[in-house]
Amino acid sequence: MKNYARVFKGNAFTSKSPTELHILKDYLFCINENGMIAKVVAPVDQDYQTILETNQDKLQCLREGQYFLPGFVDLHVHAPQWAQSGTALDIPLYDWLNTYTFPLEAKFSDLNFARKVYQDVVSTLLANGTTTALYFATVHKDASLLLAQICVEKGQRGLVGKVVMDNLDQTSEFYRDHDTQTALKETEDFILEVNELAKTTKQGVYPVVTPRFIPSCTDEALKGLGELAAKYDTYVQSHCSESDWEHEYVLSRFKKNDTFALRDFGLLRDKSVMAHCNFLNDDDAELFAETGTAVSHCPISNAYFANSVIPVAHLHSKGVDIGLGSDISGGFSPSLYDNARQAVISSRMLEDGVNSRLPAVERGVPHSRITINEAFYFATAGGGESLSLPIGRLAENFAWDVQIIDTTTATAKLPIFDNQEDLEDVFQKIMYLVRPENICEVWVQGEKVHSR
Repeated sequence: MKNYARVFKGNAFTSKSPTELHILKDYLFCINENGMIAKVVAPVDQDYQTILETNQDKLQCLREGQYFLPGFVDLHVHAPQWAQSGTALDIPLYDWLNTYTFPLEAKFSDLNFARKVYQDVVSTLLANGTTTALYFATVHKDASLLLAQICVEKGQRGLVGKVVMDNLDQTSEFYRDHDTQTALKETEDFILEVNELAKTTKQGVYPVVTPRFIPSCTDEALKGLGELAAKYDTYVQSHCSESDWEHEYVLSRFKKNDTFALRDFGLLRDKSVMAHCNFLNDDDAELFAETGTAVSHCPISNAYFANSVIPVAHLHSKGVDIGLGSDISGGFSPSLYDNARQAVISSRMLEDGVNSRLPAVERGVPHSRITINEAFYFATAGGGESLSLPIGRLAENFAWDVQIIDTTTATAKLPIFDNQEDLEDVFQKIMYLVRPENICEVWVQGEKVHSR
């Protein structure tokens, strides 16, 4: 019988497909030394009892009312903006960025301030069940590297980008890269330093080429960043067609949509994740599918700043990879539970329409709604597929990234009063009602990184 580092036993939920939930009742999850799921064993399997008996010293059993879920994958986090979360969400995006966000991000030249904020945001995301996060940092190389180091220390799988902003016409003197050459040189240095850090990191830490968005960058910077992404085979992240203002700016500057402009600079690739994408048309969607570029759907943030509801069901039907993002702090909540709930709500409003003065048949966009199963998929398996990493599923050869949910905790008890309640109904209660108090343990790559 094979020797395992750990064995876990309990009820679990994972995605079978984008629409189907896989319920694993009383399963065993056998974890190897690398923190990967080496074997998933059902109670009916021949070696189930033998594994139980021979791994008693390594066995962790969930008690009644506890469940395994995959760790969440947050595909869009502005880590420095955690310091302004919940602030000024009632003003337009352009004003919000220039009045609040850029002055705050400029403070991250102070590493002591950066450390305080970054330690707290990483811990907060872990406590909310987020085991992998794709981070925007700031223009400061040293502070960006510090964020990557904090992810390593706290055990979160972090993908971190040093932000590039070199366009004098669209950035303030107090917060931008010194010049284009400096921006590209510091990005390359950052890639090399994070790659070196990754050599000693079990769960993985990754550098990300990060033009903030097209308005903040010169053509020279965008071209240079595309070349760096190809040279080092790195991830790429940016904002794409987020709002009326940003979308129209790119059309005016390039006479084409964001997607084709980014493609022409070499920034759409299999490791690219673009946030928001509310104004993508079918040609844009086909280009995303063709290049393997993923969409980070940020439903709470979109409600405040995007000026529209993204047709996420339609984009997914066109073959575009989609995951969820919190977009701290354009999105006020660090919880992907909250964002999954809002994703469902927004999709139903898009399908049903919001203008009651119109006849029902004219009011909405047909076939736009998604279910909570689909939102769960986007938060887990969809995020893993968007990053091309073996994460987001409770299946063999995937990382043991899990959150253990306790539905019986005194401070946040879920309304489950029947031990025989259908497990699919229990899953829906978890997705709609869980609070951080219900997340009693979080594991990343086979290591416990949070507990209550």
